[in-house]
Parts: sequence; structure tokens; C-alpha cells
Amino acid sequence: MNEINVGLARVTGGVTAAKGFKASGVAAGLKRNGQLDLALIVSEVPASVAGVYTTNLVKAAPLELTRQRVSLGTARAVIVNAGNANACTGTRGIPDAQAMAAAAAKGLAIPEEQVLVASTGVIGVPLPVEKIVNAVSAAVAALSRENHTSAAQAIMTTDLVPKECAVQLEIQNSSVTIGGMAKGSGMIHPNMATMLGFITTDAAISSEVLQLALKQAVDDSFNMITVDGDTSTNDMVLVLANGQAGNPEIKPDTEEYRRFCSGLTRVCTELAKMIARDGEGATKLIEVQVKGAPTRRDARLAARAVVGSNLFKAAVFGRDANWGRILCALGYSGAHFDPSQADIFIGHVQVAKDGGAVVFDEAKATEMLSQDPVQVLVDLKAGSHTATAWGCDLTYEYVRINGSYRT
Repeated sequence: MNEINVGLARVTGGVTAAKGFKASGVAAGLKRNGQLDLALIVSEVPASVAGVYTTNLVKAAPLELTRQRVSLGTARAVIVNAGNANACTGTRGIPDAQAMAAAAAKGLAIPEEQVLVASTGVIGVPLPVEKIVNAVSAAVAALSRENHTSAAQAIMTTDLVPKECAVQLEIQNSSVTIGGMAKGSGMIHPNMATMLGFITTDAAISSEVLQLALKQAVDDSFNMITVDGDTSTNDMVLVLANGQAGNPEIKPDTEEYRRFCSGLTRVCTELAKMIARDGEGATKLIEVQVKGAPTRRDARLAARAVVGSNLFKAAVFGRDANWGRILCALGYSGAHFDPSQADIFIGHVQVAKDGGAVVFDEAKATEMLSQDPVQVLVDLKAGSHTATAWGCDLTYEYVRINGSYRT
């Protein structure tokens, strides 16, 4: 649905913009630099919950615990640490994740099964859970609607900036707010999920319908970004909906559901673009739109292949209008199209027509590749379906960061 018709308004507040949510971020001592590394998000009342998780067969302990608890349908809190992934840590992984949840539950005086857990950081290193347990009281004491940015900072790893977004819309004469925060810089690839995303809303909606909405929103946002083609062991997107907006419960296949989905997709998309732009070592965001595809699947395959091409990403960094790398990526994408019909534009400069070269202004194309974002349009001229994917350029700095991640 068109956002203009829905009437979305951007608001401040991130993950605490919706009624009935508080958050905090404190330093537990997990990061070597002493920065914030423990976040807590809390709903004043039990909230419907939904989640989408990594497709990696190797899944971290906190993800497994959280997925089990999300299946119960409601939650009150999410505790998140950065600096250690609690992944591939053997038999102690689950008990450590449970200890995190238990400490938060005790501090909040809520049932332990109402606490979800997430971790991000180095894989294969035992989690110093005692540091987290000792810091929970400070996290609980710091809970407020104002501390949303501290929470967003506390989940960062190699991220350069915190990532927050919130929107407001009307549903049946009630003002509904959807807000969220995310982290992600490396290990981002469109297989959901390869990042952490936490979204809150005061909408009244069941966990089953919320799951449907989240799946739809993620498919069009987080599943359409890529940084380096890796899929993480830990990452997930969670949504909590506490009903404090007072709207009648949202039902599937209704106008209210479509309005809610538009708002949720907007928040997910903005957070996804922030992640792509903040890719490790990145200097600019890349946005690839494919139109004229025979099916939605073809459009998605084509857009994701182009934005994920390391050769094209390197060309963007070097401001080289090498359109052949775009056509090559389209060719191996799995999308159905006739290469002899494809048109390619970088910005507003057409660099290929009907699958072949055209004379274009190299200086103007270089100028387009110097923009942020760099926008690419591909017209397959084979149908009516479109898709957009986002990524970032590939730089020397990416190699430097990942060549010494553990040190």
C-alpha cells in the first residue's frame, strides 16, 4: 500500500516510541573499550510477539532459547548483549542464555519465560555471563522512554552509528506507533536474518497475525540487503505488540492489517537501509531497482544478485561505470529474462540498451557513482514486476576490519 495513502508520519523515540515501552543501555564490561554493551527492552504489559531467524544451520544458544519462548505467544522483555555471540560454546551455551534471562526476570519481577535473549559478537568464546548478571540491576534502574538511543548503542559491534526508526499512523481512529532499533555491519546477506532487529508497537494484534505481518515486512526489507554475503549464527528480528494504542484487534486480510503492514515494512526498510549503508568499510549505499520482470521472484533474484556482486561493489567504490558486471550478475541470478532486452541506468545515465553498449558521458556516470546512495535501475522489459535491494560498496577498509576482527 502507498505510504501517502496510509499517512505514515516519522517520529522520534526508536524502540520506545510506542506507548508502554522502556529501554536502557549499560556497560557490563564485555567490550574491551568499556562502551555500552548490554541493552534491555521492556513492555509494561505482556505483549504479543513474533520472530524471524537466521537460516544458518549453526544457530547460537540465545537464538534457540528465544525461538522456543516466542512460540509461547507473549513476552515482556528482551535482554541483548554485544561483544560475545554465545555461539558454538558447547553445552554451556543454553545455560548461559538462560542465566541472562533469569537475571532480567528477577530484576523486573516477571516470569522468566517472558524474557527473550539475544547476543552478538565473537563466535566460539565462552560468554562471561557473570558480568551480565552483575550489570542487570543497573540496566533495570536505567529503564526509561528516553534511553532508546543508549539501548541502540549497546547492541553495536563494528557498527559506526546506532540505527533507530519510528513511525506513527492511524488505525480505526487510534494512533498506532511502530518503532525499532537494529545492529548490523558485517555478515549481512539476504537470507534472514543476518543482523539483530528489535521492533515494538502499541498496536493490538495477535501473535499469529503479527508473525504474518513480520514475515511480509522482512521479505521486502531485511531480506533485500547484503554487505558481504555471509549469514550469521545469531541474528533475528523480533516484534513486540502490547496493545496500548487501544485500537480494535487487527485481523488479517483487512484494511487495518494492510495499514499496519505498511508501517511495519517502512520501519524494517529504513533500518535495513541503515545497516547496508553502515556496512563494514562502506563509503556509500547502493540501491538497485529491477523492473519489468516476469514475476516478483525474478525481480528479487535479479536485484539481489546485482547488489551482492563483489565485482560491481568494487566498481562502485572505484567509481567505474562497468555495466558489464551488472549484466553478468543478472545472468547468474536465476531470474528469467532475455539479456538482449535489458536496459541499465546508473543514476539517470543510461549505460546499456537492449543488452549492449551505448555511448554515454563517462564523466556524468562517474558523478552518479559518487552519489550516496548510488542508484541503479535495470529494466528487463519482460513483465510488470519490480523489486529493490540495498547494499554497499566493497573497500580496502572492509578487508582491514575483517582481517583483524578478534584482535
